[in-house]
Amino acid sequence: MNAQVMIDAGICGFQTKILAESDDSQNVTFRIVSGCEKARAFGEALIAKGRVDGYSEIGEGADGVLLTTARENLKGCCAACAVPVGAFKAMQVAAGVALPKDVALGITFN
Repeated sequence: MNAQVMIDAGICGFQTKILAESDDSQNVTFRIVSGCEKARAFGEALIAKGRVDGYSEIGEGADGVLLTTARENLKGCCAACAVPVGAFKAMQVAAGVALPKDVALGITFN
């Protein structure tokens, strides 16, 4: 199964497209296209790690390959970037462990 996620990251103005693909409904490969240098580096690091086991990632959570790679590449103001969340959601759909459904973040302030 394949999944695509489009992310408008907010005030930085960068948009990112995440493509997650699995031919066995478990192991997922990623392609990340972005105007953001750090998001691209995150995508390249994921590619370098090879296929990601979607089932294991759910069990590992924050200690899995995907979110560990995100922490290694998205530091400083980018530590709260929405791209890793989008990649995790795309992985879940591509691995067949979640149904595709949009997620949304809305920020208000006083």
